[in-house]
Amino acid sequence: MQTPQIGSQEHRDQRRQASAKVALVGALTNVVLCVAKIAAGILGHSQALIVDGIHSLSDLLTDILVLVASHHASHGPDENHPYGHGRFETAATLALGAFLVLIAGGIMWDSAERLMHGGAAQAPESIALYAALFSILANEALYWYTILVARNIKSELLRANAWHHRTDAISSIVVLAGVGGAMLGVLWLDLVAALIVGFMVAKIGWDLGWGAMRELVDESLEEEKVGQIRNLIAGIPGVSSLHMLRTRRQGHEAMVDVHVQVTPWISVSEGHMISIAVEEQIKANIEEVSDVTVHIDPEDDETAPTCSNLPLREDVLKTLHGAWRDLNCPAWEEHILLHYLGGKIDLEVFFPLHCYGDATAAGQLHEEMSQALKDHPEFGKLRLYFG
Repeated sequence: MQTPQIGSQEHRDQRRQASAKVALVGALTNVVLCVAKIAAGILGHSQALIVDGIHSLSDLLTDILVLVASHHASHGPDENHPYGHGRFETAATLALGAFLVLIAGGIMWDSAERLMHGGAAQAPESIALYAALFSILANEALYWYTILVARNIKSELLRANAWHHRTDAISSIVVLAGVGGAMLGVLWLDLVAALIVGFMVAKIGWDLGWGAMRELVDESLEEEKVGQIRNLIAGIPGVSSLHMLRTRRQGHEAMVDVHVQVTPWISVSEGHMISIAVEEQIKANIEEVSDVTVHIDPEDDETAPTCSNLPLREDVLKTLHGAWRDLNCPAWEEHILLHYLGGKIDLEVFFPLHCYGDATAAGQLHEEMSQALKDHPEFGKLRLYFG
């Protein structure tokens, strides 16, 4: 089966369906874990397992977050979101990262409190040990299921949620160690491990949240990919150079806009075809790029004199017809091309063939038309064509 193109509605629908399925599986699993751990914690006299059960209950919120975010992110561009809804996924990833940091803080705070107060007063029973082991296996299975789907559809949100499942497994390992240690009389063993795991969870949450934050502030693609894009554009026939290449991410997609310099005397349609070639080449070779904006430049507008103060066609034609009104042939021109280059307007004037007497007459006409424009410094080169 052919993979849908990134940025297409089919691709968005595929990602939404996969994300929804993962979220539903996670939600159902967390319901079972929540009930099982709280019940086993109460029956087995394990405060740590009860807290871990409440942790599983909080995971339901993140599954709902994934479900809602993936639903919104699957929508294509609309009037209020012309670039699509990919940032819903980014915002949800940021929220998940923050949530992981908060969980880590809670684990470390609880561990520190228990260390200060000497740990649990009553040794837990074996049912708590079995419940913790079940939680480890279930959460690790959820991790692998979610991370494989995340890699397949390239979803940072699902990747964040997968790591959340793994932190749940790690927290259950802490509980397992704590329960086992308490049953053996070493009540402080799980507390030291909990502090270490807390730092690990905080690091994961920070990395995920920081990555989402960088995307929200429009950080560019990796330097290697930007260089690859430059090389792709430079290799397209008709491209003289490029500048102002900008890239940014939006969810699992990426966007590119670039100024491409072409030969200044080509037609608008040829320039348009070059821009299409640039767009197609980038999309074909950089998988995550879904949108490319190409600005065609006849010159390097970073260094060339500005043309922003020059008049547009309507005013230009009034000036030309006024300057050439006493000449014969200019009244018969078929069309005039305007080229805004180097801070001036270069002119190409096309006459019917009967206006051409011979080379001498054509040269004289060129001289007369040029002289008529000598008081108009906005005009540059003048070219005449007969045919």
